[in-house]
Amino acid sequence: MHKNIRICFLPMQVTAVPELFLTAVKLSHDGTGARYLHVAREDSNNLFSVQFRTTPMDSTGVPHILEHTVLCGSQKYPCRDPFFKMLNRSLSTFMNAFTASDYTLYPFSTQNPKDFQNLLSVYLDAAFFPCLRQLDFWQEGWRLEHENPADPQTPLVFKGVVFNEMKGAFTDNERIFAQHLQNKILPDHTYGVVSGGDPLCIPDLTWEQLKQFHATHYHPSNSRFFTYGNFPLEQHLKQIHEEALIKFERIESHTDIPKQKLWEKPREHSVTCGLDSFAANPSKQTTVSVSYLLTEKGFEEDRIEALLHKIEIQLKHQSTSFGLALTSYIASCWNQDGDPVELLKIADKVSRFRQCLKENPTFLQEKVKTYFKDNPHRLTLSMSPEEDYHDKQAKMETEKLQKKVNALSEEEKTQIFEKGLELMALQSKPQDTSCLPALQVSDIEPKIPFTVLETTLAADEIPVQYCPQPTNGVVYFRAVSSLNTLPEELKPYVPLFCNVITKMGCGALDYREQAQKMELKTGGMSVSPHIIPDDSHLDVYELRDLLLFFSPRFEEEEHFRVLVKKTAQELSNGIPDCGHLYASIRASKNLTPSGELQEMFSGMDQVKLMKRIAEMSDIKPILRKLPRIKKYLLNSDNIRCSVNAAPQQITEASKEVEKFIKGIARSKKERKPVRPHVIEKSSEVKPVGSEMLTGLQITRKLVNDPTFKPCQMKTHFVLPFPVNYVGECIRTVPYMAADYASLRILARLMTAKFLHREIREKGGAYGGGAKLSHNGIFTFYSYRDPNSLATLKTFEKAVEWAKSGEFTQQDIDEAKLAVFAAVDAPVAPSDKGMDHFLYGISDEMKQSHREQLFAVSSDNLVDVSNKYLAVGKSTRGQAVLGPENADITKDPSWVKR
Repeated sequence: MHKNIRICFLPMQVTAVPELFLTAVKLSHDGTGARYLHVAREDSNNLFSVQFRTTPMDSTGVPHILEHTVLCGSQKYPCRDPFFKMLNRSLSTFMNAFTASDYTLYPFSTQNPKDFQNLLSVYLDAAFFPCLRQLDFWQEGWRLEHENPADPQTPLVFKGVVFNEMKGAFTDNERIFAQHLQNKILPDHTYGVVSGGDPLCIPDLTWEQLKQFHATHYHPSNSRFFTYGNFPLEQHLKQIHEEALIKFERIESHTDIPKQKLWEKPREHSVTCGLDSFAANPSKQTTVSVSYLLTEKGFEEDRIEALLHKIEIQLKHQSTSFGLALTSYIASCWNQDGDPVELLKIADKVSRFRQCLKENPTFLQEKVKTYFKDNPHRLTLSMSPEEDYHDKQAKMETEKLQKKVNALSEEEKTQIFEKGLELMALQSKPQDTSCLPALQVSDIEPKIPFTVLETTLAADEIPVQYCPQPTNGVVYFRAVSSLNTLPEELKPYVPLFCNVITKMGCGALDYREQAQKMELKTGGMSVSPHIIPDDSHLDVYELRDLLLFFSPRFEEEEHFRVLVKKTAQELSNGIPDCGHLYASIRASKNLTPSGELQEMFSGMDQVKLMKRIAEMSDIKPILRKLPRIKKYLLNSDNIRCSVNAAPQQITEASKEVEKFIKGIARSKKERKPVRPHVIEKSSEVKPVGSEMLTGLQITRKLVNDPTFKPCQMKTHFVLPFPVNYVGECIRTVPYMAADYASLRILARLMTAKFLHREIREKGGAYGGGAKLSHNGIFTFYSYRDPNSLATLKTFEKAVEWAKSGEFTQQDIDEAKLAVFAAVDAPVAPSDKGMDHFLYGISDEMKQSHREQLFAVSSDNLVDVSNKYLAVGKSTRGQAVLGPENADITKDPSWVKR
């Protein structure tokens, strides 16, 4: 290590953790006391993070709003939103920031050394030397502004990105419950408030308070740095010292969190939430409480072994985002002054745990007695739905707004109008980003490394793809079975079948024994439906189940009912976090033949179906459908398998696969398709690299519906949310079409250069953009958006902007960098070859697409904008999830659900 750096950073501990293939180096910065942990591991996806202990004492959301605002410009990089602009000047594999209850974390990862240094410079300057401009605070936090900023006659309303984000967050009843649980069981200090911000308290935060919170919390003496991967540590230390830490002196941070005083007796508390219109039996009260159960049986040895085996498999699994997982894993403990290195020694802890059990057979029972049975610090929290909950929340917000407005003088109202115009002008002003570092398109690798695959026939009839990979001793097996001939009336129940088939028991095992056996012998088993678009034709698709075979049981009706209700509730609870996806799926429903299936399997139709099933008094008719689906799956004439394993395991794995396939009962009976025509498509596995592979033809049976005609549809799902989720989808071209690459670059270009500014910065939505799906659907979307029809107008304006060609070569190059960051995202050893196995996309096809991406020009982008996105050129659909909307109701072209 360089002498000066060695003086600045004092090594405290070097620890090898062989089970995770890493070495942990713990250091401390001499001048400031900043803590540093480096995890050296042979992983090219390197990660950096810096975290600060942030301890708010009110619910104004100051740490959350600060997290947003520091990313809006800094001393060295004073342009607006350098964080979002770096998304397009980098090959990062991850960039984000998180506000937890007691810390704020800023992580990024990349595989490129130059990119790492660029991003590190931007992150350091943002965290330690942000501009914290008032207009940025108003944009990201909250502000009073006229509904139409250009018209002072329109009413004043609350606006702001975090304000709308948190309004959306608290439409999730699980989030409401979890927040109350934390606030009530740890009420005495920072855990008694809402760190993300309560929408009714956010308007109490001032700009001065924001700046003061940064001064007291974002200091090196209150920081923890983390780096991970195979880049040299010395370069990281040198850059962090010279660009940030050298400019500070050690201080006392005063952010310690005192221990919660323990209660002398248990407490009870009740809260209310909104009626969930998609949950089963919404009128019933949901009560969650802490409970304990001690039995003479104790803890079963097999159950303990199953859990320990699960930990072992998790250690061996090679993740592409291991660095991000580590920084998240250690953050809370490290934040509370725990030793992060001790956390990494999982194998030691498992050994100690086994030793404790060996020495003391009642070890676990004693822990239960201490921490559960004899612990008086226990909260029973119940939450019940209230029919007018959302109306009450809206009324309180209106009263808060009125109080703010009534307190304004005429001069202050004039200032608000003028500041609104100033912010709008700033948001519309072209930004000079020349101060920001950037990679060049020439930094992108021109060719991809090809993956070695071998496909053989097992039992002389089933194709099996083998992919030798460094899987750390774990074998990954997948099998897919065609659902193309499944009767129409059974198709809506496929997602439910997939969800419960691994949880109902199998063979001689009931569901409890099955769960234990799975944990004891495997790293997990799952089943999921796949709708696989053809890479050359929009109206052709393949319907498959990604399947693991066994002899499932469908006998335990009561357990099935529990699983159904759980599934229905989870789907309903997921809408606030995934509303834009539901809107997009609905908007694309009538654009391709597979769109209807996508809505049936993954859209609001599935949510409604599960709600209906969960409310059925007699669930037997549904249960009887599952064996029928199983019959079609296990009797399919179109099964294929894949194995990813270490090279030395392939031979043994192939023997097991052969045995497995021979045990499958297969029917040769011809089945006539119910609706679609079935066509055959072959993909040949070609020789790759220096290894000769079998030139086996893998036949995929695809569905083609010659009667399908795309049509337009506009749907409004009225939900008790204070914000909207908007989707607009346009039918374009499939993956192998010449224009696909141009549309993919265009989606990124529109997001970065137009939609982010108009939807997030001006519109106040938490997020928005454009994307091109593999199935050729071009999607515009917004997330937690105070607007709906205005956002759809913005989508139109984005197309006009693209048609005008108002972008530079630099803009195009940045869009290419962002697209290639996604294209070249690391792939785990367990997932190598999956694009070929599932979708029939070979490495040759990927390389061809890569070359098309490099070749995209300004003329190409304008051409595809006119050819596909202009009004009247292609079939499109629209969908909105959100509150009642008088303008949509008046428009007969909208279907209200």
